[in-house]
Amino acid sequence: MPGQTVTDSLAAFAASLQIDSMPADVVDRTKRIVLDTIASALAGNAGDEVEQIDHLARSIGGEGGESTVIGRDLASPAGAALLNGYLITAATVCDVHRPTLCHVTPEVVPPALVVAEQAGCSGRDLLTAIAAGLEVTTRVGLGTVYPTFRERGWHSPGVTGPFGGAASAGRLLDLDVLGMRNAFGLAGSQSAGTFAHWGTPTIKFHQSRGALSGLMAAWLAQTGFEASPDILTAPDGGLLGTYAGGGDPAAVTDGLGERWELMNISLRRWPVASSIQSMVTALFEILEEHPVDVADIASIRIGLSDTVYRMHGELGWDVRFRALLSTRYVASVIAHDRRCWLEQFTPARIADADVGRFARDRVHVEVADVPTNAATVELRTGSGAVHSRRRDAPTGDATDPLSWADIEGKLHDAAGQALPSDSLARIIDDVRELDGVADVRPLLALLRSPSSRPSVA
Repeated sequence: MPGQTVTDSLAAFAASLQIDSMPADVVDRTKRIVLDTIASALAGNAGDEVEQIDHLARSIGGEGGESTVIGRDLASPAGAALLNGYLITAATVCDVHRPTLCHVTPEVVPPALVVAEQAGCSGRDLLTAIAAGLEVTTRVGLGTVYPTFRERGWHSPGVTGPFGGAASAGRLLDLDVLGMRNAFGLAGSQSAGTFAHWGTPTIKFHQSRGALSGLMAAWLAQTGFEASPDILTAPDGGLLGTYAGGGDPAAVTDGLGERWELMNISLRRWPVASSIQSMVTALFEILEEHPVDVADIASIRIGLSDTVYRMHGELGWDVRFRALLSTRYVASVIAHDRRCWLEQFTPARIADADVGRFARDRVHVEVADVPTNAATVELRTGSGAVHSRRRDAPTGDATDPLSWADIEGKLHDAAGQALPSDSLARIIDDVRELDGVADVRPLLALLRSPSSRPSVA
């Protein structure tokens, strides 16, 4: 229509999206992202700060409730959105959209689960809503022109994530274009989060707060509450101007509905920082090809881009969260255990003297001339043999995506003893066939702690 803004176009896309208009590979990728999100949330139940977020969620919504929290008891709808958002990101194993360094699913999936459970939505509707939210978040992120956005200190999930949460919830609430536009305006009014919090759990709270912000935006828009008609490009206070010096509005809608940016969302196989996943991939490949004993490793030399080195190159590992981000610790514990999962990041393992000594004395990290998320790894043995590998992208990257088997393996690793094996099999089957599920509530019940599930006669 004449005078249509970028915000109008994005709202029209989100409000009208139908699963039948989504290519088969986009539907399949969305299903994989859903299963990976469930795995990430189950893993997140081991997070150090989860009980604090649980307390906050129940302070906001009260005890008890009607909404599923993955791996835990029911909570209020607002509490479930907040807590699920944190669980998904708590173990540092959720997705990442590398072009905008944004963890997308923690903000997008929880609001959709809340609304779908309340209404008894079909799997087709849930998939459509999640796809809309993933696409909206990444599209708004592209519009920020990430290097400019990052130079100003902003952290993507807290700024662009609420838009995706508003889109996923709003689609299930059947908001029209005006309602979706208002939801985006309300989401933008809650956009916040900076890198001042790097290295603290508050950097992950941006994701959970983004989920709740998106849900509130959609709920309020459903009442007809009015917001800016152009939150993205308004001359005075538009998000792209305020956060990114004008950004690139055309990138938000370029090929919208034809070229799917959600296909560029990467998944993580290991619970460590997204930017050092290439290092982990390269080191595992070397050790699989040359299974040298840790005692025979003279040194591991790792090359990272300047950006990643400054974030992860010399970070200490005194607590779990920093250990998950520390290149030195991660390389050392992989060399010792030949595994990288949650048991490698327990307080006892982090405090192990041999792992710490190896990390300090034999792991050397330096700046290399490689792309931002790439890594080089050189392993030298005591006998002088040298094995090296470069990875420009890790396993799980959009260019090397996780298979269904990879994600199912991650789910089993994440669930541990929390969910029965028969429940895991049913969850996998339901997600694989989600577009044929008439009512998602039985699936969501499977995600809860067994003690909170309704009894079956």
